[in-house]
Amino acid sequence: MGKLDGRVVLVTGAARGQGEQEARLFVAEGAAVVVADVLDEQGETLAKELGARARYVHLDVSREDDWAAAVAVAKQAYGKVDGLVNNAGILRFNALVDTPLDEFMQIVRVNQVGVFLGIKALAPEIEAAGGGTVVNTASYTGLTGMAYVGAYSASKHAIVGLTRVAALELAPKGIRVNAVCPGAIDTAMSNPALLDPATTDAEAAAEAASASVARLYRKLVPLGRIGRAEEVARLALFLSCEDSSYITGQPFVIDGGWLAGVSVM
Repeated sequence: MGKLDGRVVLVTGAARGQGEQEARLFVAEGAAVVVADVLDEQGETLAKELGARARYVHLDVSREDDWAAAVAVAKQAYGKVDGLVNNAGILRFNALVDTPLDEFMQIVRVNQVGVFLGIKALAPEIEAAGGGTVVNTASYTGLTGMAYVGAYSASKHAIVGLTRVAALELAPKGIRVNAVCPGAIDTAMSNPALLDPATTDAEAAAEAASASVARLYRKLVPLGRIGRAEEVARLALFLSCEDSSYITGQPFVIDGGWLAGVSVM
């Protein structure tokens, strides 16, 4: 018996990183998963690897028509959708006063508008299926500030707010809505060195960059290391199954203790 037997869950940004690990874990726990992303080749490859209980769909989360098409594919394949993981997101580093408006709006469209459109598109389907769950990916920067990621932090604060409002409005429809708030996680977003290098020299540079990132987080994070995508996936699973049946409207920080405070030692 899996924790998600009989469930159908759409996961955005599922071609790699946290979304990929969520898709893998959810299938292992019995769900059918709609792997949604703009990275078509990687998404198709993952869905084929996962087998009959996975289907890839191209989804730009900032486009309402893409959401409608994704829902149609999911229902055609599995007959319903009763879970959503709004995982897709982008990160840019820039001083706030140096951030171009186009860059700020790009981040808002993907991170904030994408979550809004996901809830808007899927809530009626989840209600029709008899209830279910929405898990939004915010960030620990959605609960505090961090220099040089102003647009990202603003969008993640908005996701926490959307999560609370959606939880209030959708509870009578049998839908629980929560947010995961990761700190530093070892994915291509926080560590671009993980992107596939094109040459041997690039591979060596990538390994050096990864080692540098690891050293940084050993100093910053009380648990002494960067987080792993599969650890975030396990939190998303908890919030998507009956283990969390009395929890809604909450942000869950998963950051190795980073947000807890400052150590003088």
